[in-house]
Amino acid sequence: MLNIDTILTHSPVLAQAAPPAGPGAASQLLIFGLLFLGMWFLIIAPQRKKQKAHTKMIEALKTGDEVLTNGGIYGTIANIKNDRLVLKIADNTKIEMHRSFVQSLAGSGEQN
Repeated sequence: MLNIDTILTHSPVLAQAAPPAGPGAASQLLIFGLLFLGMWFLIIAPQRKKQKAHTKMIEALKTGDEVLTNGGIYGTIANIKNDRLVLKIADNTKIEMHRSFVQSLAGSGEQN
């Protein structure tokens, strides 16, 4: 005859060991913090540095500078208005464009 002690001690469900505890919340926060710092130093900080250098270059543009636009057009700055440039791209051919579309100075050899 089965009694309650035999059922409880020999039951396969109750005889299993408890699963090991996973990492705590503090260690998970530490891991996410380290991942964020890694992303900051590898991706975000260099991109911000590059953006600041581009902004500084755009603010320093002056008449006569040879530039390369984002569209791949080489030209010489003929006139500077508030936020626009008049770019001479050939004899008797001038285009007007926003300053932010200048990719780099053509003579600098800098690749952005």
